[in-house]
Amino acid sequence: RHWNDYLTADRELVTIEKEYDLFQVVRGDRTAAERPTRAEQEKAKRAGQNRTARERLRTTVRTVVAAATSTEEFISLLQHTDSILVDIKHFPSGDVRGYTVALEGDTNAKQEPIWYSGSQLAPDLSLPKIRKRLDATEPQRSPHTTNPWHQVTAAAERIPHRLEHAGDTAAQAHLAAFGEALDALPLRAPQAIRPQLRQAAEAFERATRSRVQAEHQHARALRGAVRAMVREPAPRDGALLAMFLDAAILVVIAAARWHQRRHHDQQVAAAHQTLIHLQAAYEHTSAAPLTALAQCRPPHQVVERHTLLIRQTMPDHATQVVEDPSFDALTAVLATAEKAGHDPEQLLQQATDERALDDARSPAQVLTWRVERLSARPVPSDRARVARTRSAAQRPGTPIRPTTVAPTSQPQPPPARRR
Repeated sequence: RHWNDYLTADRELVTIEKEYDLFQVVRGDRTAAERPTRAEQEKAKRAGQNRTARERLRTTVRTVVAAATSTEEFISLLQHTDSILVDIKHFPSGDVRGYTVALEGDTNAKQEPIWYSGSQLAPDLSLPKIRKRLDATEPQRSPHTTNPWHQVTAAAERIPHRLEHAGDTAAQAHLAAFGEALDALPLRAPQAIRPQLRQAAEAFERATRSRVQAEHQHARALRGAVRAMVREPAPRDGALLAMFLDAAILVVIAAARWHQRRHHDQQVAAAHQTLIHLQAAYEHTSAAPLTALAQCRPPHQVVERHTLLIRQTMPDHATQVVEDPSFDALTAVLATAEKAGHDPEQLLQQATDERALDDARSPAQVLTWRVERLSARPVPSDRARVARTRSAAQRPGTPIRPTTVAPTSQPQPPPARRR
């Protein structure tokens, strides 16, 4: 028989590449989205477009999925999207069976729209698979008890730990949900960095799928936080966005490592490409907030006290943190949190316990955003502090320290609100 002989030939080519030490071609696992045909590429070139209709529709549908909370809302949002034609397919019973989409102006020789089903855009964009993801979305709470940007950042910061310790199906679910977060991010980002964020989302799309079947209920919290973030007004400054991008960079590094251990070559390459775009967006976004924080550097004696706490809390990274150019911004957020009643030692301990700093290019910046997010929570009571200290003492390898309360010997004015 001669079915799928190209797969057998490809396996032989892999053997030859290894045996003769030749360049090893990056191979996929047949879960990638269908590539545009040569005819589609030439048509886009004649129309002056840098992307084909198939690719533009794929990006649009993925963005709509990231914003929707149910199948009904997905269909409604898609139908109200500009320049998109939608045809909903129904069973004889009247239930929705599927959908096809077309781009306005993209017609064939008979001047008829060229329709694409969801599965023709990407394997995970068929209606049954979209419904499966949206059914595993945590319902939104109203009113929000915490800032949705803080929620989505906290959920993203837990992903590297999940990739390291959870099962493959749960890890794959978190990667898929994180891909939705990247798809939704351009909707709430400044115009200047939207191209970089779109390129990051398009690159990471390949890393959201593999032969591992995702169990999407494991990522309910992250998916719900993304929907809440989309419904919030765009942040006035870049601090919230920089906070999320900082966490997102470490997620992508962990995703590349997870795929590499499983020999998902195309997904590893996609994660590396995503990292380039996210780092460019982060550097553009974080410059102004970090500069503003550094200008609020506390007095020398406060800096010395915080430096001592950092050396006690994270001895392995203390020197790198203290010598980091962003150290002034870290001391500023610690001082502001302390004035609000938080214990800086416990904040640093929490920030360190949440996730390791080994992959961070700038540990001081990572700590700055974590402390900024943690200090936005209500000040814990003395009883809660004692319980947290006991819990930390029970972890192996954690030194036992006496519970401290933020100093109150001198009355402090309320921290000035940054605009």
